[in-house]
Amino acid sequence: MNQEKLTVPNISCGHCVSAIESELAEMDGVTSVKADAETKTVTVGWEAPATIESIRAILDEINYPAQ
Repeated sequence: MNQEKLTVPNISCGHCVSAIESELAEMDGVTSVKADAETKTVTVGWEAPATIESIRAILDEINYPAQ
């Protein structure tokens, strides 16, 4: 399993956390998601068929681009 912590500056509240966690959790291959408004980070675990590129693409699509 792969895991990465991404910085997502647009996270500002619990709604942001819920939106990110629910969207990423629906992806095939994503095994864990933890968004944190205080640190503005998203820690995501995945295996195939998910890739870090596809995870970043979903974050971009829902207006929470990772840096």
